[in-house]
Amino acid sequence: MLWAKIWKHRLLYLLFIPVIVYFFAFRYYPMFLQVLLAFKQYNLTGGIWGSEWVGWDNFNQLLHHKDFQRVFQNTVEISLLRIVFGFFPPIILAILLFDLASSRFRKISQTVLYIPHFFSWVIVYAIAYAMFANTGFLNQILQWTTGHTFSFLTSEEWFRTILIGTGVWKELGWGTIIYLAGLTALDPSLYEAAKIDGAGPIKRIIYVTLPGIASIIVFLFTIQIGSILYAGGEQVLLFYNPATYSVGDIIDTWVYRQGIAQLQYSMATSMSLFQSLFGLLLVILANKAARKYAGTGIW
Repeated sequence: MLWAKIWKHRLLYLLFIPVIVYFFAFRYYPMFLQVLLAFKQYNLTGGIWGSEWVGWDNFNQLLHHKDFQRVFQNTVEISLLRIVFGFFPPIILAILLFDLASSRFRKISQTVLYIPHFFSWVIVYAIAYAMFANTGFLNQILQWTTGHTFSFLTSEEWFRTILIGTGVWKELGWGTIIYLAGLTALDPSLYEAAKIDGAGPIKRIIYVTLPGIASIIVFLFTIQIGSILYAGGEQVLLFYNPATYSVGDIIDTWVYRQGIAQLQYSMATSMSLFQSLFGLLLVILANKAARKYAGTGIW
């Protein structure tokens, strides 16, 4: 029966062949090469297939590398800060926008909040530099009021504050889109019934709004947990400097320096594979915990 159905719809399967070829050529084959390269000592003349097989030596060197503990700790800490300060504000903002009485004001607010998402990190860094540089706006105010300035961009104490703050500002509005889509799908009669029962705005949020988008919250939170070793390499690469390496150097920037600057492709690939496997494990564990305690998951 299976082959009969395939033969019946053979033209559709033929149309699907380019899609299969694309994913194998540009997705799965590079993934296979990454796994293979992590177990080889890469050399430019031999390429991946001609390089020497070294087994687990790259991972052994990685775990004993002098920078491993520092970059791993920095990555986890920055990711946790992003979750704590960046995960919940979009939920709150989406609820506030959804409850606005004026649809015109809601559209204007959404537009203003969405704009930073379309800025590149280069633009965001330029804005941060204009604010926090030694001759920036904030230091000009400090110079005028106290007679002193402070080097915010090279300060270990302020680096993560600036990093997380600019990241939340950039993605706050865009993060509300999925939640607003979930809120618009809720049955309005639930709110009307809650009002009839005497539920105020806070109780309607607790007993109607949050349960209605609980599956979305769990899904996005699980994805965030799985990405805990991806702390925003592009942003950090622009914002950090040698003075803030101790608190700002993460796995992505370390891989960039090892792979591009020092041509240690095998070592960098081993770290990248470690990231992927660790993230997959976290997604599985987070999904299992979500299904057990929240009754929903991503699969």
